[in-house]
Amino acid sequence: MELMPPKKIISSPAAQPAGVARTIAEWAFTFVLLVFGTTSIAQPFVIPTPSMEDTLMTGDHLIVDKLAYAPGGNVSNHLLPYEPIQRGDIIVFRYPLNIKEDYIKRVIGLPGDRIHIVDKQVYINGVKVDEPYKFHKTAYIDSYRDNFPSAPGPQLRPEAIEMLENHVANGELVVPPAHYFAMGDNRDHSDDSRYWGFVPRENITGKPLIVYWSYDAPTEHLADRNIINLDHMKDLALNFFSKTRWSRTMMLVRGYPLHAD
Repeated sequence: MELMPPKKIISSPAAQPAGVARTIAEWAFTFVLLVFGTTSIAQPFVIPTPSMEDTLMTGDHLIVDKLAYAPGGNVSNHLLPYEPIQRGDIIVFRYPLNIKEDYIKRVIGLPGDRIHIVDKQVYINGVKVDEPYKFHKTAYIDSYRDNFPSAPGPQLRPEAIEMLENHVANGELVVPPAHYFAMGDNRDHSDDSRYWGFVPRENITGKPLIVYWSYDAPTEHLADRNIINLDHMKDLALNFFSKTRWSRTMMLVRGYPLHAD
């Protein structure tokens, strides 16, 4: 799971630091709600996996703008800051294979774009694109991951196989209308469009605006929204100040334009 609502943290009466941690977390959350209004406009999420590192870290708590890509009307288009989805935008979307899950990735391909990857380098419409935000954390070349599209690998879902069978021309992937191709910035460790296909336009729900709190927690502490993780609570009580990434507090999240026309 790539992006999740934050869990409510319940402090232990036997641990004084937990009360301090809860107070600070509640203050931060209240501030965010006051600034951004209701969840119909903005919503808090937490990142539980490293697929967007080092742009977004595991344990980053985000505010997501849910109005940015909303379809506007004749009047609201002039009153609200709607914007088109662009290459290089970081987007939040309902995972196409399970719409109950929210994912976060970067838009690489727009409808009509032709995409291929050669030895980890992305080309869009035949243009080699500059991606200063991406990270490659393995030195070896994977035949499918790093030279895309190629023959299907064993880890592909049926949706990705269908994508390769029906949307590849002259060695390039062609993004269909009303769909987007998305990848993580942690390029060698990201479960993304290469493995499960395109993101439908109607699945895109918003864009991250700001990291309002970042805590150095492992994925297993953050991965299940329905379970109160006692280890995470204990970790917060003991290490809130030392493991909070203070330099990321209130850090703005921005896309990076990819020019490939």
